[in-house]
Amino acid sequence: MDKMVIYGGEKLLGDVRISGAKNAALPIIVSSLLTDGWNTFHNIPDLADIRTIKKLLRGLGAEIEGESSVRIRTGEIASCEASYDLVRKMRASILVLGPLLARMGRARVSLPGGCAIGDRPVNLHIKALADLGAEVELRDGYVEAKASRLKGASIYFDIPTVTGTENIMMAACLAKGTTLLKNAAREPEVVNLVEVLNGMGAKISGAGTDMIIIEGVDSLHPVETTVIPDRIEAGTFMIAAGITGGNVKVSGCDPSHLDALINKLRDTGMEITIGDGGIRVKGNKEITNVDIKTLPYPGFPTDLQAQMMAFMSVGMGSSVITETVFEKRFMHASELKRMGADIQIKGNIALIRGVLKLKGAQVMATDLRASASLILAGLAAEGKTELSRVYHI
Repeated sequence: MDKMVIYGGEKLLGDVRISGAKNAALPIIVSSLLTDGWNTFHNIPDLADIRTIKKLLRGLGAEIEGESSVRIRTGEIASCEASYDLVRKMRASILVLGPLLARMGRARVSLPGGCAIGDRPVNLHIKALADLGAEVELRDGYVEAKASRLKGASIYFDIPTVTGTENIMMAACLAKGTTLLKNAAREPEVVNLVEVLNGMGAKISGAGTDMIIIEGVDSLHPVETTVIPDRIEAGTFMIAAGITGGNVKVSGCDPSHLDALINKLRDTGMEITIGDGGIRVKGNKEITNVDIKTLPYPGFPTDLQAQMMAFMSVGMGSSVITETVFEKRFMHASELKRMGADIQIKGNIALIRGVLKLKGAQVMATDLRASASLILAGLAAEGKTELSRVYHI
């Protein structure tokens, strides 16, 4: 599919069930590298990134069966190298670095690719692995690391990093001694990974706080577990109901993961009811604009910033969105302006003045969340919207 065509102006009505969280599924799949035997992971979403990580693990020697319920065995690690050809497609591929190093004593992983959202360096991963006693260097576009056995350490992340926290947690599970991760990420996806690792026999405490403690063990065993629902997918459907003035039940999600969004949507005038296995969202004819500042969890998620910008574009009055997590994450703004949105960008701040209606137009996606933003705008717009570069979705 080269493009998506949207005929807007209709209210969204009905019930949608939320998929498993991609950002939880990826590290959970990778965690199988720490065990010898068949792991079973349920509620795995059918996405390109999932197919990429499965292909990457197969290249390392993993046996993989199934789709929504995936069985993985990594009894024999045939290779400790994750090549550029696969890693360039997805930044989360760097997650194999810690588990390979912990289990095999060596790893060679290409510097990652993925969505072009500012500067998302791996230096936090590299510094933390060095703190655990690994010899790490960058050579020819690869991170090369080796260690006879990692040793527990006290590690401070300069900024909260989800993949960094996950990578170092997995590495520290098999380290000798105790590791303290300070200023760790608190996201639900990190908590889900800790639940999986503890099910494998790891000894981790503090998940959901900014201080995680890992007591190293000699080995881990396989586990059967279920991936949490995708809070960003749930949030996107909730915003879709709001921007179209619809009435949608978002089923199978965890409302506790969506507190920041729920509070903001209520401030816009939306009616939100929690219960009966999900969240009922009713849009309002008049949308009250609100200000948003993205922050690490439990703050407002950066992965819903683009969707909220589309929503605020048709609100009453003005709103300010401040992006504090990633650089260059307003690339969707210029495309929304093609549809009639009134948006001004100054550094990491966007000023949005609501307009009565958006107009359908030809627009182009620049990343996954920008794609979602433009789809939402197309649903609310008058006429026909053509979205190209939909491979991001």
